[in-house]
This record gives sequence, C-alpha cells and structure tokens, in this order.
Amino acid sequence: MANPQCPITGEPAIRNVQWLDVEDLIAGWKYIFGAPARASFGNTKRIGLWESRTGLYFFDPMTEGDHEFYSKFHATLVNRNLLARDSIRNEFELAARRIAPGDRVLDVGCGFASFRSVVAQAQYVGLDPNFARDSDVEGVIDETLQDHLIDNSGTYDAVCAFQVIEHVAAPDKLFADMLRAARPGGLVIIGVPHVPSALTRIPNFLLNAPPNHLTWWTHNALAVLAEGHGASVESIDHVPWGENDALIYWMERCSPIRRHDIHYNGAWSWHAAALISYLGGQLAFKLRGVPTTTDEGGGLLMIARRPA
Repeated sequence: MANPQCPITGEPAIRNVQWLDVEDLIAGWKYIFGAPARASFGNTKRIGLWESRTGLYFFDPMTEGDHEFYSKFHATLVNRNLLARDSIRNEFELAARRIAPGDRVLDVGCGFASFRSVVAQAQYVGLDPNFARDSDVEGVIDETLQDHLIDNSGTYDAVCAFQVIEHVAAPDKLFADMLRAARPGGLVIIGVPHVPSALTRIPNFLLNAPPNHLTWWTHNALAVLAEGHGASVESIDHVPWGENDALIYWMERCSPIRRHDIHYNGAWSWHAAALISYLGGQLAFKLRGVPTTTDEGGGLLMIARRPA
C-alpha cells in the first residue's frame, strides 16, 4: 500500500510512525471525556500516524470531529476546570503586539472569543459554527470561513487561527482561505501544537489524537505551508507556557513513560502511566504553577504576510 499524501505538500509520507485502533480511541473519548466519537470516525477501523518530509505528523485518514463530539468534549473540559471560557493564551498576547488600533481582525474558529479582550483596540470579527450561538461577545458570527469570504474577501488587516488548523482535514485549504480573507499586505497568524513537545511525549494523550488533533506541526512544516501559497514568513516562535497549558508541562514530567517513537498503546501499563501523569501533573501544577523554563514551550506561533 502506498504511503498517504502529506496534506500540505501532496508528497507521499516518508514513514509510518504507528497505527491506532479506532475502537480504542472511541472508548477513550467516551469514558474519559464523555464525548461521542463513533460518528466522526464513520467506518474507519484503524488510523495511521505518518511523518511528512516537512516534519509534519499527520493522521490518515483525516477524521474531523463533528458538532456533537466537540460540544460534549468542551463541556467536559469546562466542567472539570480544564478549560475556562475567558482563558487568555500566551499566543494571544504575542499576536496582539502585531495588531494596530483600528485594524480589522478576523478570528477563525474563535471558540469563546477570548482573543477579543486582548485586541480591544481592533475591529473584531470571530467565526465559529460550533460555539458562536453560545457566545455573548459582540462580533462573533455563526458562519464558516468559506461563507464569510463571499462578501469579505481581502478586507482584513489580520486573519488569525489559534489552535484551529490542527483540527481540520484540509489545513492547506484553510490557510489558502485565510490568505484570501486578508487584504494585500495583511497578516495571517497561526497558532499550533508542535512535535516534538510535551504533548507528544505524554503516553496515550487523547487530546492530541483524532478526531481532535489531526496534525502535529514543526517550524519547517509551517514555513512550507505559508511559502507554498506565496506568503512571506515573518516569524515562527515557541509560545511560552501559560496558565491554560502548564498542566501539560507537568503531566509530561510526572509521567513514568516518556516515548518519542510510540505515542499510543493499548497496554494497561500505558493507561496507568497516563493516569499517573494526570494526577501527578495536577499536584505539581498546584505546587509549582506555571513553569518559567524557556524550552520548547506550549506551541508554535507563525506570523506570515500576504503579498502586497
């Protein structure tokens, strides 16, 4: 069987990292997060994790989570105090430095629109078909980017997507549509989870698996994505750990298993290690708070510019 194509270059993957059993994923999402994932996977029985020549890791087939999955999943995170509706990510602060007073800003997949408060000086529009109806933030629209482009192509000074592109089956198309939304010379800002990182070393870390995360990113993969569409990359930086993601840092350090080659395993020892990492991480976070280390951080943030 031929290796699947990289979703940003179209070239065959250079290697299979591992295979995942879909029934294991469905059970994990159901019993750990109360999220119904079966409909998202359809008839898929197993999923491969592959590495692209760019360094991008991607799952194949690309199975996006549906509305019911994300509604239940995020409700569980909020109820367990693992996600706050008004949480401010460090990547928001970094991006906001590039937003001038009066700029028109489009926040794609805005969730609960937490970025809005960080760019109060801007004219803000947020798009999110999953959560817009539950938002009371001014400027948030229940609309897809494709629909929004019909009347708003080339009108924004900055188009942002924070922790969004890894959730979609066609990241290349999403980036192309974001470029279309930006005015000539405008900015496109992308925040993503990366590899290698604490996310990829925690055993059986379900949040980093389908149908939630479909891609794991590197500096090079982000650069290839932007340059493939003629955008110029101005910076790709590690995002420092913050209150919203420091638990992941401590989970990785408290785990009795840390692997770089295999990320998911059905053995009970791996399930136990995942539980230990979570409980130990919770305790370490309470005792030590946000880490001040300048290591690989909680993600990557790319700032690119549409050609003028």
